[in-house]
Amino acid sequence: MTRATVIGAAMIPMGKYPKSSYAGLGAPAAMNAILSSGIDPATIDSVVCGHAFGGMLTAQRITKEIGLGAVPMLNVDNACSGGATAIHLAASRIQSGQSDAVLVIGVDKLTQFGGGTLPLVAEDPEVQNGMVMPALYAMRAKRFLHERDETVDILAAVSVKARKHGAQNPFAQFQSEVTAEAVLASRPIADPLTLFQCCPTGDGAAALVIVSEHRRKALGARGMAVAASVLHSGKATTGFRHMLRPEITYHSAADAYEAAGIGADDLDMVELHDAFTIAELVYYEALGLCPEGDAADFLRSGATGYGGQVVVNPSGGLIAKGHPVGASGVAQAVEAFWHLTGQAGVRQIEAAQTAMTHVTGGGIAGMDHGACTIHIFEAVQ
Repeated sequence: MTRATVIGAAMIPMGKYPKSSYAGLGAPAAMNAILSSGIDPATIDSVVCGHAFGGMLTAQRITKEIGLGAVPMLNVDNACSGGATAIHLAASRIQSGQSDAVLVIGVDKLTQFGGGTLPLVAEDPEVQNGMVMPALYAMRAKRFLHERDETVDILAAVSVKARKHGAQNPFAQFQSEVTAEAVLASRPIADPLTLFQCCPTGDGAAALVIVSEHRRKALGARGMAVAASVLHSGKATTGFRHMLRPEITYHSAADAYEAAGIGADDLDMVELHDAFTIAELVYYEALGLCPEGDAADFLRSGATGYGGQVVVNPSGGLIAKGHPVGASGVAQAVEAFWHLTGQAGVRQIEAAQTAMTHVTGGGIAGMDHGACTIHIFEAVQ
């Protein structure tokens, strides 16, 4: 199989664009990704678009605005993992020889719902009993604080770090720092989670150009190679569920490290799915960044900030950058691309060579998540 390499990446600032269409969000990101890659748009031979709420033919509606057409276009819905799943499909097309150059788009517009929690599938029994995502993560947070003998201060510390990183990111929805006191004093959402511990509602789009190795060499392009691309679906269980052990992420991470031939200690950065503060702490352990039981101390030590062991969510993560669902997995990869190619500006991670992106999609009774997609990328000069 040929190696799949990202050679172009772009995104629009995450925020609220209530008057914009999906095409209006996605087209600028797609065009700028193509421009950054240096590729002739006429040689792009397929498009994969990830979204959750974009409706029919999202890719076609976007690409007609930038003059692409006729090539195969795949539209992917995998909840919050939709954009990352689009990357997985694009990499597979390259590696199998089906495509030589693929445009990947991730896009969603959450302002269309007018605020509040995102709609989940009404037929789901837990949803019928009132389950919403903040409540699920609040249960995880309660369990974490109980089992680890911690206080809400550790949850606030996640948000403080996220907003500190986001303050340096011109594409983040929130670009100001916060104190732990402000986090804990913000409006209650689902005890113990407060407003500043939850990802914001917003809109956004991101895009990548992924090519085969011979195409990259022909263009003389630097970029980041896809060292591992893992997609898992959740397995339904009955009865007890371990709220602090998301098996789907544990298994996906193990498979990703094996495919890439590296370990967690080799990572320079991680963009993980911190939809709520507790998620970051749980995923430190699930991704093998620290031993089980050590997440709180790992955060306190500064290991996940700049100058630490591995920079987690240099973009500000979903809490600061925003989480327009289907766009998030692609936006994570854009952030990784900028760091691995030395284009991240003031938030550049020094000598970054290896990055992981991780995103899940949930909302199904009996599963810790419905989907999980993990990518490991390596710098290519």
